[in-house]
Amino acid sequence: MSGSVNIEVSPPPSGLEADYETLFTTDALLFLHELISTFDEEVNQCLWLRVARKANLELSGDLPGFLEDTLDIRGDPDVEALKSPAQGIQVDFDDGNCPTYYNQIKGIHNVFKAVHNQFPDVPHISQAPVLMLRPRAWNMVEHNMMVAGKEAPGPLFDFGLLMFHCGRKLFENKSGPFFYLSKIESFMEARLWNKIFVWTQQKLGLPIGSIKATVLIENILAAFEMEEILYELRDHSAGLNCGVWDYSASFVNKFGHRLAFLLPDRSKYVNIETRFLRSYMDLLIQTCHRRGALATGGMSALLLPQDPLSESHRTVLATVNRLKLIEIKAGVDGFMVYDLNLIEPMQTLFKLHTEGDNQLHQLRNDVTVTPDDLLSIPIGGITLDGLKYNIAVGVLFINAWLSGEGVFFYRGSVEDSATAEISRSQVWQWIRHHSQLEDDSKVVNRQLVTAFLKEVMVELSSLCHSFRDKQRLLTAAEMFLEMVLKRDFPEFITTYLNEDHTFLSCQSTTPAAALDRHVHRSNL
Repeated sequence: MSGSVNIEVSPPPSGLEADYETLFTTDALLFLHELISTFDEEVNQCLWLRVARKANLELSGDLPGFLEDTLDIRGDPDVEALKSPAQGIQVDFDDGNCPTYYNQIKGIHNVFKAVHNQFPDVPHISQAPVLMLRPRAWNMVEHNMMVAGKEAPGPLFDFGLLMFHCGRKLFENKSGPFFYLSKIESFMEARLWNKIFVWTQQKLGLPIGSIKATVLIENILAAFEMEEILYELRDHSAGLNCGVWDYSASFVNKFGHRLAFLLPDRSKYVNIETRFLRSYMDLLIQTCHRRGALATGGMSALLLPQDPLSESHRTVLATVNRLKLIEIKAGVDGFMVYDLNLIEPMQTLFKLHTEGDNQLHQLRNDVTVTPDDLLSIPIGGITLDGLKYNIAVGVLFINAWLSGEGVFFYRGSVEDSATAEISRSQVWQWIRHHSQLEDDSKVVNRQLVTAFLKEVMVELSSLCHSFRDKQRLLTAAEMFLEMVLKRDFPEFITTYLNEDHTFLSCQSTTPAAALDRHVHRSNL
């Protein structure tokens, strides 16, 4: 487009010409241009504030705490949020998605089709589970759209197209629009999202408060500002959500250089029962419920074996039941599962141990969470198996991205960027601090990780079915090693990959299979 509207869009990926034409109408492009032009600078400011905040913590050696300037917000009991017990499908354009141009267009068009009832044998949008639309986080850019000579912020690209084409229809059918916001680090970022919501509703002629958003608290700094985040989104808030692995990885992100914040083997020593994670969940529930907002637990990544009579099936179900029961007893109003076969047993479990559709009456006045509770690193060592597992998950995630996939399955679980984030974070941190294995006291260093990477590759290579698969896996291994040996910790694995030449060059080829999975995301 020319003239005063300076916006450039790459041509459609092969096979998506019709989808492209549906989404990128002249009016939609004008809307995107205005949205991005209005908020682009504030997105930049948010990202620079993150850098400045991290630098200040590093230079001063300070630790985060609850904000003194917003004490009045935390003490005000009158802020109300949406009280909606809705169940739905998370449509993920972030952690569970590889953001190739093909995937973004296909996924957003699938939402368009679902909302406009263009899928055969699918309930009308007013009767279907609500769609929790998850745009990319602030750290991601859309390489295929330029506005005023700059690549577009990924979240504004996703949010803008979804709202322009689906916002009114969802509102009219009392099925949204609902959004799920990830990787927010401060109340200032929530304030920006609120401004975007208000602006968008005014532009599209929707009442203020039509948009409702759940914020995923997956950063240690955000944990100290949960009340303020709810306040900033008060007209648009549907509550807060826990995300264990990204939250744990954020400790390495913010304090990884400090030996006092060395995270032990996540498979053996890090779970929701440890002090720092249990305190975080309890505080989130207390914060939400005293405001009348919903507090949701994390996602179960385990997959049920197909044979319902098998011992492995019983074991997996018992494990999921035990972990979800901890969340239910803590007071959550719901949680997510990846495997659709877990929905009914988890709904049964929830009904059996709760009264009504939610647990908003559980105010958790018994909870007093201190900064020490939130910053208490669990005691434990580093195991040989844990190191190899982290290496495998990191390599397989990069391999999945090079294949155009956002998730993969490994050892009975679904893995995405959250588990890849904690995996590569731990390997980087263990190398940085020359940590010792508790098995044999070997020191985790470049040489040991390189040797174990070769061992892991022998196992993973057996999963490859062609020479091309093996070459891609080798490339993924090289990229993983490059990342964990960096002098400075790469902020996000997704940002790192999204700006890497190897990944970008892979985007030029269309994935073999159309990625229709966007309408089958994790269920809330």
